[in-house]
Amino acid sequence: MLKYILKRVLMGIMALFLVTVITFFLMNLVPGGPFEAEKSVTPAALAAMEAKYGLDKPLPEQFANYLGRVIVGDFGPSIKQRGREVNDIILTKFAVSARLCAVTVVVALSVGIPFGCIAAIKRGKWLDNLIRVFATLGIAVPGFVLCTVTLYIFCVNLKWITSIGLTTPANYILPVFSLAFYPTAYIARMMRSTMLDTLGQDYVRTARSKGVANWKVIFKHALRNAILPIVTYLGPMMAFMMTGNFVVEQVFVIPGLGKEFISSIMNRDYTMIMGTTIFLAAILIALNVIVDIAYKIIDPRITLN
Repeated sequence: MLKYILKRVLMGIMALFLVTVITFFLMNLVPGGPFEAEKSVTPAALAAMEAKYGLDKPLPEQFANYLGRVIVGDFGPSIKQRGREVNDIILTKFAVSARLCAVTVVVALSVGIPFGCIAAIKRGKWLDNLIRVFATLGIAVPGFVLCTVTLYIFCVNLKWITSIGLTTPANYILPVFSLAFYPTAYIARMMRSTMLDTLGQDYVRTARSKGVANWKVIFKHALRNAILPIVTYLGPMMAFMMTGNFVVEQVFVIPGLGKEFISSIMNRDYTMIMGTTIFLAAILIALNVIVDIAYKIIDPRITLN
């Protein structure tokens, strides 16, 4: 397994390098610059600002200088948020997004897995049909629609919950619901499919023929194998929550990394764009490696090459 982990780490470093190269040059190919929105900037002042951040040098030289800083973990200063380092901004904003992501993952797994198991066990019954309707709605309804509807109903109309930030536990309810709705539905649907397939396997029928209790057959024999695709989905799901939650953060005014990422693109904050892109790509790669290792722990029969 150690050889496999080392191989995956090297592949991850290569992927991260490619992400850095592609993002850097595509970002600089877009017409305009970070200082064009500045009001009443003289050519001399513009040249001074470009020289300060090294934007007056040729692109290959800019990339070489930036790569040299990134290797030692320095993303440089933010161009738009004067006086602040990109590293500090990312760490501060990531802490907020990570808390929201952690709660959402727990909710999605705690609801999606039992729903999928119940739907499989009650196949063809009204409960199965109800869960399938929920799963279809969860996959079909866009996140921004869910955010807007819940915000209007519970915050504007009923005034049950405040909609700004994550200062209290109650503030987590609507953002977590909006962010967890899709992955919960997807997990429930996937869990139902894999559980139905597992319950039809020979070893499950053999266990039942030997008189093993039904709950033991489901939780000890069937669930352990049926849950493997869910483990595979965990990596992309958490990455999606970290990178795709900017709509939720924007609607509910949450000062997280997703919102900061979008703001950096809108403001043409080059160092912030690069820093958040590399950071989020590193998280995605790390999560995929962790999921592969967890796959092996859950099912020892799997061989990692």
